[in-house]
Amino acid sequence: MEMLYAIFAAPFIDMFSDPVFFAEVVINGLLTGIMYSLVALGFVLIFKASGVFNFAQGAMVLFAPLTLVGLMEQGVPVILALIITAAVMVLLAFLIEKFMLRHLINQEGIVLFMATIGLNFLLEGVGQIAWGSNVKKLDVGIPDESFEWGGILLNTFDIAAAVIAAILVAVLAVFFNKTRIGRALRAVADDHQAALSVGIPLRTIWIIVWSVSGIVALVAGIMWGTKSGVQFSLTLIALKALPVLILGGFTSIPGAIVGGLIIGMGEKIAEIYWGPLFGGAIENWFAYMLALVVLLFRPQGLFGERIIERV
Repeated sequence: MEMLYAIFAAPFIDMFSDPVFFAEVVINGLLTGIMYSLVALGFVLIFKASGVFNFAQGAMVLFAPLTLVGLMEQGVPVILALIITAAVMVLLAFLIEKFMLRHLINQEGIVLFMATIGLNFLLEGVGQIAWGSNVKKLDVGIPDESFEWGGILLNTFDIAAAVIAAILVAVLAVFFNKTRIGRALRAVADDHQAALSVGIPLRTIWIIVWSVSGIVALVAGIMWGTKSGVQFSLTLIALKALPVLILGGFTSIPGAIVGGLIIGMGEKIAEIYWGPLFGGAIENWFAYMLALVVLLFRPQGLFGERIIERV
């Protein structure tokens, strides 16, 4: 009986006993969740256009800020370095389409997935050869200071990241739902051959979506790189984006955002209020347990499309 009380009742009593601290935990969890959503967005974009899970998205989140900070270390101004890095990510999209994707049209999803695994190691290797493997400090001018608001401790950088993410999501939502290119992307994801038969330029679509995904990776990499330093462990953030995708759905941009918010808030609350019961550090595995529960009851995620195939 005491164990049940400690697991189910005591944490909720603690939450309501100090509502200001609970609000601080929730808000900071939501801000962290937005950072997860930025990484998850790149996965969603590629999946919507090709129907494959892009294993290299984590490497792209590393490669973009690694290029940016490398240019800044050479004395290139921040704005010019951002423009050059964005151009590099677009060029990368052209190269991926030319040397990888165009040779894999109509191949099985597992073939494309294995190709992205190879791309992951290639980007990591090129990044290490070009810029080295040391941890690099990234500062793009966004203030990183803590302040108190209504008794709640907040951080200016986290709020700036949330605003940037919100703007990016709004632009992408309009792009996918209100433009001809967005509708073409959905058609390509459904059936490559059918899209080609009605005149949709598959190669152009893939270049566009990989370019956009590269820009998203740049934004996510800047946020995470500024927060924790540009280092090769950034590629592991892709693993944390996986439960976000499972929760929100692999084909939904709003789902990636909502999934990130739920994961970010849930893991912070779990760590603070349930962590002591399990010896701490449960936020490292809480997201995966939550994703497992979602898979059991709704495999397509909260906002994903249910796919019915005739066999």
